[in-house]
Amino acid sequence: MAEKHYDYLIVGAGLFGAAFAQIMTERGKSCLVIERRETVGGNIATEKTEGITVHKFGAHIFHTSDKRVWEYVNRFAEFNHFINTPIAKYKGKLYNLPFNMFTFYQLWGCKTPSEARAIIDAQREAAGITEPQNLEEKALMMVGEDVYRTLIKGYTEKQWGRDCKYLPPFIIGRVPLRFTYNNNYFNDDYQGIPTCGYTEMIENMLKGVEVITGVDYFVDRNKFDGMADTVVYTGAIDRFFDYKYGELEYRSLRFETETLDVDDYQGNAVVNYTEYEVPYTRIIEHKHFNGDKSERTVITREYPEKFEKGSEPYYPINDEKNTELYNKYAALAKSKKNVLFGGRLAGYKYYDMDDTVAAVFELTDKLGA
Repeated sequence: MAEKHYDYLIVGAGLFGAAFAQIMTERGKSCLVIERRETVGGNIATEKTEGITVHKFGAHIFHTSDKRVWEYVNRFAEFNHFINTPIAKYKGKLYNLPFNMFTFYQLWGCKTPSEARAIIDAQREAAGITEPQNLEEKALMMVGEDVYRTLIKGYTEKQWGRDCKYLPPFIIGRVPLRFTYNNNYFNDDYQGIPTCGYTEMIENMLKGVEVITGVDYFVDRNKFDGMADTVVYTGAIDRFFDYKYGELEYRSLRFETETLDVDDYQGNAVVNYTEYEVPYTRIIEHKHFNGDKSERTVITREYPEKFEKGSEPYYPINDEKNTELYNKYAALAKSKKNVLFGGRLAGYKYYDMDDTVAAVFELTDKLGA
């Protein structure tokens, strides 16, 4: 293998790396994919337990309004019609997500959009915030006291490991309020999950591509670099440059998965726990993603954790300090000859799956045939 030379060495067999390898192989280029883990798929990897497709690293629902992206992924898997309708649990009560008329009825008993708007507008006005200085102030300005205290504050503080008063306002982005009875979490035209699981979808993408798993690029970097004209790197950008300017910050996750001797544990794929005192942010029950039939069930609790070197980086902390640091690494990346960077870790940005595929399209379109 070491004596063979390739057009592209792709570091990482996640969605970005697999899609890039598939497209360029289809164009007649020779590609070698190496992956640190023993299986392909990255953080969207799935496995079968009790006949149930288990999302190993958190729930992943593919959603997009980009027809080109949707048609592309459907080449490699049949998708079901799963619609994400999560539920929030706070102090023993259940609330529908995203925030919609069902949520407002559960909070206040109001039944019409005008009633809900009146309550939210009154709470916004009472907050009296026009230029929010932190996440808490932005949330109060956007959704009012009740929605914030019940459904945002505890969940967010667990996710990021600090009080909302000490989080920058941009983290919360835009909080959608729907004044209709619509529990569909996403607004995209196309939504679903591969019926075969994401790992098999990635394996289908990589058919005809040489893949080596269980190999760490950094253990023998010089050898791997010499095996191809161009390296496509999808790992952490600061590690690629040996942390020259310092380490980028992330939040990590710990997953506790167990099989239970009941056929249905919570009646829904995703239940968020927005109470700060509950240490996990959500429980996912995997069989509901694909309607898997089994007398038992598999659930996963997700615990946000502080990121330390060696743990898995999940969420970049895109505050001012880290953005400035990333920009230094991005400048180095642009100057690096024969190396292309892509994916969430190399871009220090949390991408939805459709954004990842779209980014591959953009890169491969630039490279041409």
